[in-house]
Amino acid sequence: MYKIDMDQIDRKILDYLQQNGRASNLELAEVAKLSAAQCHRRHKRLETAGFIMRYETRLDPERLGLFVIAFVHVSMEKGHIHNLPTFKTTILDVPQILECYSVTGDFDYVLKVIAPDLKALSDFLMEKLMRIPGVNGVRSSVCLDELKSTNALPLP
Repeated sequence: MYKIDMDQIDRKILDYLQQNGRASNLELAEVAKLSAAQCHRRHKRLETAGFIMRYETRLDPERLGLFVIAFVHVSMEKGHIHNLPTFKTTILDVPQILECYSVTGDFDYVLKVIAPDLKALSDFLMEKLMRIPGVNGVRSSVCLDELKSTNALPLP
């Protein structure tokens, strides 16, 4: 990766790609008001510079039978540092955990977890999460309604 200066055209390309990940080069060129060749070069330069991390498909959880989203606050035992590798490996390997953040405050981690129903969430918390070495306690909040969910970043 290398450092590049982004201009308004680069921002237009990135903004459009955030909303339309499958956009063709011709669509991008039209949005950016560039020739297809110029747009392709800029797009590749943005990828090479690391501005674009990956392309992904966003699935509808409900169509897949996943109706419960919960935010789970995890507190670790004091001196849990020796259990961190196991905790991190387990978190990465569990598909129900969509996101994990190390945070400040009363808890050590916040997880975004998805499950088919409340029973499955409870089973996950009791049988999987609470059994990870070093986990001292969990507190969960079940999402009642999703008002906004995006991965699109605000571009300066």
